[in-house]
Amino acid sequence: NQQVTNPHNTVFSIKRFMGRRHNEVSTEEKMVPFKIVGGSDELVRVHIDATNKDYTPPEISAFILRDLKKTAERYLGEKVERAVITVPAYFNDSQRQATKEAGQIAGLQVERILNEPTAAALAYGLERKVNEKIAVFDLGGGTFDISILDVGDNVFEVLSTNGDTHLGGDDYDEVLINYVAEEFRKKEGIDLRKDPMALQRLKEACERAKCELSGSMETSINLPYITADASGPKHLQMNITRAKFEQLSDDLTERCRGPVMRALQDAKLSPKDIDEVVLVGGSTRTPRVQQLVKEIFGKEPNRSLNPDEVVAMGAAVQAAVLSGEKSDIVLLDVTPLSLGVETLGGVMTVLIPRNTTIPTSKKEIFSTAADNQPAVDIHVLQGERKMAGDNRTLGRFQLTGIPPAPRGLPQIEVTFDIDANGILNVSAKDLGTGKEQSIEIKASSGLSEQEVQRMVKDAEAHAAEDERKKKLIDVRNQADQVVYSTEKTLKEHGDKVDAATRGEIEQAINRLKDAQKT
Repeated sequence: NQQVTNPHNTVFSIKRFMGRRHNEVSTEEKMVPFKIVGGSDELVRVHIDATNKDYTPPEISAFILRDLKKTAERYLGEKVERAVITVPAYFNDSQRQATKEAGQIAGLQVERILNEPTAAALAYGLERKVNEKIAVFDLGGGTFDISILDVGDNVFEVLSTNGDTHLGGDDYDEVLINYVAEEFRKKEGIDLRKDPMALQRLKEACERAKCELSGSMETSINLPYITADASGPKHLQMNITRAKFEQLSDDLTERCRGPVMRALQDAKLSPKDIDEVVLVGGSTRTPRVQQLVKEIFGKEPNRSLNPDEVVAMGAAVQAAVLSGEKSDIVLLDVTPLSLGVETLGGVMTVLIPRNTTIPTSKKEIFSTAADNQPAVDIHVLQGERKMAGDNRTLGRFQLTGIPPAPRGLPQIEVTFDIDANGILNVSAKDLGTGKEQSIEIKASSGLSEQEVQRMVKDAEAHAAEDERKKKLIDVRNQADQVVYSTEKTLKEHGDKVDAATRGEIEQAINRLKDAQKT
């Protein structure tokens, strides 16, 4: 397993880093063994020691998408060039842009960025004739979303959405890892979190234990030879009950309650108005999460759909709509967070409130704050706080060449346009001179159109070389795994074979290690 033998060069949970600045991912950074680089206010990159290169999250995401593209092409026997890609509903503009760029780098024309709960609702509500108010409760590996929809007769209207992009199954794993590591430290005086290989083994064992506790009341974590000190090897053996796991993770589960109540409030509904609750994401298999859903809505959640597949099914339905195969579906989605500009006094003035149906466009007239002001700065923001500084900056641009005039006299028309992907374009126009300036928000990965195109061409040009390198890496990883498991078995059971056999095995291990270096 490469994650155990080579943790620094194995990237996972990249979705949590998409379109994020370094100062926004301090919690996530502590949870991964690979190196996150970039200044505090810069968009993050991942440094891989093996290649001595930095990669943007969209580039890493593109590796995954390219692999999925190949799998689909092998299955269908034809080229796949267009895609619908789903994102958490609570992803902001930068995260959506980064996802779109990942698709482009992978050689895909991204036809739509679709909210995951909306996709789930499409799969659930297809062919249903009766009108229902449904809540989609989506707790995945890295994010939590709640969407309230009106569904019926193939019309899907999102009434509201809310969520937490820092809450998911990874966090549940983390509380269990910290508990087990702390118990081991108290007993043995060694902190496993400081040893990347031991930590990766512990991570896998804790994730397995979490899944097992969804079906049984108790499970055990058994990791022989997890570490060693001067007195010899150390083994980790611990029983975990469901009650203990629920106690450790109850704060995380309770964090789902706030977004649910805010989404209901925004939709102007009470829990009893909801006809069905659809569960999405592997983490909704946890009994305590299902209990919370029942507590909030006063009814058993709907378990008719596979929570791991329902979003992909919904994306396929949306793809059929966009390609003209299904023409009878109407989908009305919303923007998850308010959008606006900074105005006098550092206040955020909202142009498009959260949960506005998209696509949409909004114009607002502003003016100058000082006499003879020659230019205005347009500071574009996203978020729900009153002060500009507390919200996320999406971009800035300047409208220049305003003729001298007393403050408050020039008329500056600012237009916000959101497309069906939830991606924003902003323009400003001086109504006096007709002069206009616009910005397409590109605060995601910091990649220009030229850089994205270069990456696409690079990927195409080096496809054969990449395949050869991938095969070589696969063989090296297999060799790594053989070395690791053989050394481990030899350590555990070496006393059961004679010295000559042991010597032959050790020589074979060394030959394989030497071959890996060439």
